[in-house]
Amino acid sequence: MSAFRGILTGFGMAAIKDKEAKDNAKMEVVKAAGLDYHTNQLPEHKKTEANRASAYNQLTTILESEEAADYFDANGFITGDGKDVERIQKMLEDKGIKPNAFKDYVPTSNYGDRYKQRQSDFESRFDVVKKTFDMQGSGVGPSTIKGLLTKEAGNMTRTEEVTTPAVEPQQIEGTPIMTSGTPERTETITTEIPRTTADTAMSEFFVSKTGVLDIGKTSDIEKAAANFRGFGEGMTTDALGNTTLNIMGNKAVELAAFKSVMNDVAKQYVTEDDKVSLSLTAEAANKKLFDQTQGVIGMDNVSMVEGYTKGTVKGAESYTATGFSSDFENSFEGNTKREKILRYISTLGTKSEAQYFAQSFPSNLTFDDGVNIKQYLLTVTQ
Repeated sequence: MSAFRGILTGFGMAAIKDKEAKDNAKMEVVKAAGLDYHTNQLPEHKKTEANRASAYNQLTTILESEEAADYFDANGFITGDGKDVERIQKMLEDKGIKPNAFKDYVPTSNYGDRYKQRQSDFESRFDVVKKTFDMQGSGVGPSTIKGLLTKEAGNMTRTEEVTTPAVEPQQIEGTPIMTSGTPERTETITTEIPRTTADTAMSEFFVSKTGVLDIGKTSDIEKAAANFRGFGEGMTTDALGNTTLNIMGNKAVELAAFKSVMNDVAKQYVTEDDKVSLSLTAEAANKKLFDQTQGVIGMDNVSMVEGYTKGTVKGAESYTATGFSSDFENSFEGNTKREKILRYISTLGTKSEAQYFAQSFPSNLTFDDGVNIKQYLLTVTQ
């Protein structure tokens, strides 16, 4: 054998050994993944699905409406972490379901369909492991809950026949005059009924039930608020002390949120004669509204976004950001951006506070599916 051929043979053997080493290393990684799949991932997935099903059933019973449970599940409030019922009940401490709120609710996807999608997503994560070891599925099995029958979204029409009884002719007392009678008449009447879906804003289903403290006359409350956030520029007071508001659009939402927070913090500023110090209440409300809105979005040490910057668009405040913060993933509850933000909004006391949060969110950020987040929040908080 020539020296040259010997060198080639040596390189070839080294290459084969290197490939074998890499293959062995890859197999060890796959084996480790397979072990993790069976000992950790699959049991945890089964536990999560069992928790989800249990929460769905419990909420159906507690709220006396499977449609309500479907709404929470479809919007990501049910995650299977074992705290779903407690978390939703806490949210509902300040919100009650409106009478017949879910009477015309249309489930456009049901629990069983969402379950199948979750199984498909879970199993696809372990395709390499299953192919290598010829595993037969995840062993999770079918959903224990079928869910509501899905229907096509859109308005529903109801058609009914209405019969008007005949009226006999009658003589007007004291005169020879007879009234004209009418024959029996049957009409077919069609009524259009708006339908609600999982995408419908929460305000359509739930109403705030927080007790309202009487903190004074509206004019006095607005006078106290006038010292903050430029509200005074849109208020005029006459000689009798009556306040006239000329505040519209986003500023009106901000004022409504400000007064809601004043009501929330007022109990801390009750004086010895059982009156509320409106000046102290307004000062505290100003800070709290900032903390729960701009602070949480992008100005606290732990917040949702970074690079949060205020600007002006057509005379109104508008915000942008450079992206989501590193704290967002671990500091806010939920599995997706949409879930995390909606869960936080559900903790706010009133509709106006939720709307103010929505209009303060950065206008240039989107969810992973490309939907503009601010526009989405403005819709769901209507």
